[in-house]
Amino acid sequence: MAEQAEQRTEQQIKVRQVTDYQASWTEEGREGPGSFTFQLILDNGAEEYVIRPMDEDADVLTDLFEQTGTVYFDMERKVLIFGNISVGG
Repeated sequence: MAEQAEQRTEQQIKVRQVTDYQASWTEEGREGPGSFTFQLILDNGAEEYVIRPMDEDADVLTDLFEQTGTVYFDMERKVLIFGNISVGG
C-alpha cells in the first residue's frame, strides 16, 4: 500500500530539477545535416526526458546549461525553466 502511495506521489510531480544532461549529435546521411538530442536526467534519475532542438537552439541551450546553476523541467508543459543567470560585469 505504501508503494502505491509513493507511485501516485511520483506521478503527481510536474516539475523536476535537471540534475544532468547528455548531448549527442546523429548523422542523418552522408554529407547531409544531422540532428541534436539532449537527454535530460531529472531529479538524479527519477525521470528522463529527451528533447530534439534545432541546431541554433542546441547552441543556445548548451550556453544556458553552462551559465545557469539550477534548471527545472516542467513535465506537463514540456518547458525548461532556467534559474538565475549572471549578466556580465
